[in-house]
Amino acid sequence: MTKSIKRRFILAHVLLAVLVSIIVFVPNARRNVSDPLGLFLAICVVELLYLAAVAVGRRKEPMPAGSSDIICLVWLLFISWEVAGPKTAFAHNVLVPSPENVFNVFVEHGPELALNVVSSLQLLLTGFVLGTLLGVILGVVCGWIPRLRAMFYPIANVFAPIPSVVFTPFLVIIMPTYRWAAIMVILIGVFWPQFLSMILRVGSLPPAIVDSARVMKVSTVTMISKIILPYIVPDVLKGLRVSLTTGFLMLMYAESFGAKSGIGYWISNANVFANYANIYAGIITCGATVTVLNYFSAWLQKKFTTWR
Repeated sequence: MTKSIKRRFILAHVLLAVLVSIIVFVPNARRNVSDPLGLFLAICVVELLYLAAVAVGRRKEPMPAGSSDIICLVWLLFISWEVAGPKTAFAHNVLVPSPENVFNVFVEHGPELALNVVSSLQLLLTGFVLGTLLGVILGVVCGWIPRLRAMFYPIANVFAPIPSVVFTPFLVIIMPTYRWAAIMVILIGVFWPQFLSMILRVGSLPPAIVDSARVMKVSTVTMISKIILPYIVPDVLKGLRVSLTTGFLMLMYAESFGAKSGIGYWISNANVFANYANIYAGIITCGATVTVLNYFSAWLQKKFTTWR
């Protein structure tokens, strides 16, 4: 570890010590400040993640400076939030709740938040898997058959750029339940871009693959299942990260239309009652969930597309 990295590492822990000192020793100007247990637990989690990132980074590169820069920014944000909120009451008491109140939500409503995350992920994975499978299979078929490609390519080119969330009010009316309406929002949002991408991908297959298929006179089903699909699967995995993140964002919007569970419902319901501590907790949960999905999709991509 170089001197520069050491200084950043030391600076990060100096800022951490300043943050803890402010929380413990500076009196609160606000009266409605919760117990700081949840905040201290959050600080411990962030610090452990930082130390893990430094340890992993040192094995991958000699100068893992990014983690220290990020953690310094995080501690500065916490210090500013703590000072402007409960310590000086400079920020608006309702719009900017104390960090103690926000992270206390995880202590008091942790199981409920976890169930909402599970509910959202169930909808996300259902809509994502169905949309991806339909988009890939139908896109490959239409891309391989010239007549179907000429028919459906212009249609896909029109629908692919349209955000699926615009169909949410109609899907809520048409579908039997709100859960299926949310699933359809994700399915539509994933299907059309995937469908269009597969048409273009199959249409631009290397001539050697097409010629070999014609020489062997293989059937369309055999061509798709044994030659084309193995060729394009790595490309599907490469777009997994963006698709999952986009699907989760669409789900957040869809769940605000009458759903009874999910992170989108949690935030929408808290907004109705102006419970901004719950809103902030929901936003933090969304960020953590998207981060986990990003890392998971990156792991899948690295594991199954390294050979490409």
